[in-house]
Amino acid sequence: MKHLIVTLLLLITFQTAQAQLFKKEKITYDANQGRGTTDYKLLRWGYFLGINSYDFNFDYNEDLPDIQVIRSPGFSVGLIGNLRVNSFLDLRFEPGLFITTRELYYKQQYFQGVAFKASDLIREVKSTYIHLPFLLKVSTKRINNFKPFIVGGFSTALNLSSNENNPDDNSKGQFRTTKSPLFYELGFGIDFYFYNFKFTPSIRGLFGISDELVRDNDPNSPWTSNITNMKTRGVFINFTFQ
Repeated sequence: MKHLIVTLLLLITFQTAQAQLFKKEKITYDANQGRGTTDYKLLRWGYFLGINSYDFNFDYNEDLPDIQVIRSPGFSVGLIGNLRVNSFLDLRFEPGLFITTRELYYKQQYFQGVAFKASDLIREVKSTYIHLPFLLKVSTKRINNFKPFIVGGFSTALNLSSNENNPDDNSKGQFRTTKSPLFYELGFGIDFYFYNFKFTPSIRGLFGISDELVRDNDPNSPWTSNITNMKTRGVFINFTFQ
């Protein structure tokens, strides 16, 4: 269903593009008709829909086989607040809801000398993030009805599925992560100008700064004792409407 929604949005947008985007005429703001680009407004608002793919990057104490991370495509939706600095710089705040699932697969070497079941080798990590990025958008000069840009900044999130304060740990099947991880983000995209709105596809990489693992109560836990750091990394594909 998530992919169908995004596909339909793209089809509708690009059908409209045939009539507007690829005309030689540069679309500008028409105050009388109240339509066209809003680039010269100090504050602009919008929303985005997207697909995300989250991963984990691990650092280890001992040289054991890597923990395998199986990723599942997730869904993203949110709002945009844009503050214009000048023709080439914008400050952006993009609060959103990001839903994703990752599965961790452990090798048997992690359980040497410990009795285990097949289910102990797998941990499901469900994450529901209230994602809060503060970004700087650096654009090129507008080319007719196109305007490429790069974007970067820092973000934090409230993980509603973290289980950070849950007294149960992996010994009872609960894999725990921190509530408020920190990240930095880098990406690029293209603004496409239409008569009634601006459409922006973009791709962005997410890189964790803080360790997100909540260790088990047992310091020799096979699930957490060999992990020095566990940091999120991810890729976002967003479709923005302003």
